[in-house]
Amino acid sequence: MQTSPPPFYQRYQPWRRGVEVGYWVVQYLVSALTNSITVTMDVERAQLGFKAWQPVVWETSSAVVGLVLVPAVVWFTRRFPLHLDTWRRVLPIHLVGSLLWSILHVLGMVALRKLAYASIGDHYDFGSWWREFGYEYLKDVRSYAGVVLTIEGYRFILRRLQGEASVLDAPDEGTPVEPVDRPERFLVRKLGREFLIAANDIEWLQASGNYVNLHVRGHDYPLRSTLASIEAKLDPACFTRIHRSYMVNLDRIASIEPLETGDARIHLNDGSSLPCSRTYRGGLKQSVGLDSGG
Repeated sequence: MQTSPPPFYQRYQPWRRGVEVGYWVVQYLVSALTNSITVTMDVERAQLGFKAWQPVVWETSSAVVGLVLVPAVVWFTRRFPLHLDTWRRVLPIHLVGSLLWSILHVLGMVALRKLAYASIGDHYDFGSWWREFGYEYLKDVRSYAGVVLTIEGYRFILRRLQGEASVLDAPDEGTPVEPVDRPERFLVRKLGREFLIAANDIEWLQASGNYVNLHVRGHDYPLRSTLASIEAKLDPACFTRIHRSYMVNLDRIASIEPLETGDARIHLNDGSSLPCSRTYRGGLKQSVGLDSGG
């Protein structure tokens, strides 16, 4: 029997890290190159008397610091994701984030420029800090917005390729097909299609920012929820918390490996493993019917 090829999202995973890093490296490399050329042309046109290497130093230093700051923005957007239903609450936080981005960007690029100038026995003068920072912030806030929108847009596409789960809502009329407070199935939307996954098919769950990833047969389906909220909905006879960021389906556990730290490692039937913190280890033992002592 001929098996169908794995979906694009699954085939993309081995390349994902390289593509993500490579995109930002190329993005800032191209930015440094094109900005250096245009600034050099503007300097020559205005006959400002700067040497040819100076615009290259200015634009390269700006690009290098911007590239270094991208991982911080990736983390920040995970902590405060910008979505259509949260943007009013999160936008002021991102305005503060843009200010921090600009401060770090300006300090970093000025430091690099001073080092570059000093290496050839010259001196770099940034000018009046208040005036020049205001000028730089007007540019940086647009750069910051561009980075955030790119990150969120990329994540949106990944979620569509991956499939995004939701709890089945109660109908507008009549009784629900199943108890809404303890769902037996989850609705997954993927590339315009909808299908159901049984709660018992979920192997484990992992908190990820404002989402909980439902792991089912090698696929992760993000569900907009907190782990505590979804924990209250799942059957405690089938699922238990093993970590502040993880829950596991008890039927999928193959073995529990105690660690010297007091934590444990949970080995699942599919060969994967999950962390179990000492805080939840006693509860796990009770859930699987073992003595909680020792």
